Amino acid sequence: MEKWLYVMMIKRGKAYNKVTKAVIERHMENLRKLDDAGKLELSGPLKGYPGVAGMVIFKTQTFEEAEALCQQEPLVAEGYAAYTLVSLQVADRENNYLL
Repeated sequence: MEKWLYVMMIKRGKAYNKVTKAVIERHMENLRKLDDAGKLELSGPLKGYPGVAGMVIFKTQTFEEAEALCQQEPLVAEGYAAYTLVSLQVADRENNYLL
């Protein structure tokens, strides 16, 4: 059976330098809710990628569900960031690394 994860790359927008502590708190609360709902695989900030603030990896049933979660992300919804969403086919021991 194919396994997929959905990777959101959060890209800094023109207003990103105006992010406040309150915005970050809303972002963190969103991550907590995703985690509580079993929809968060992994997340974190990135270093060394100019213009990219961080990444969120979703465990959702469909790309469309992950897309809806991206649009609800406070950094995106409030205009501080944009995003790119890609599908990642999981290669692991369970599926013999897709061999």
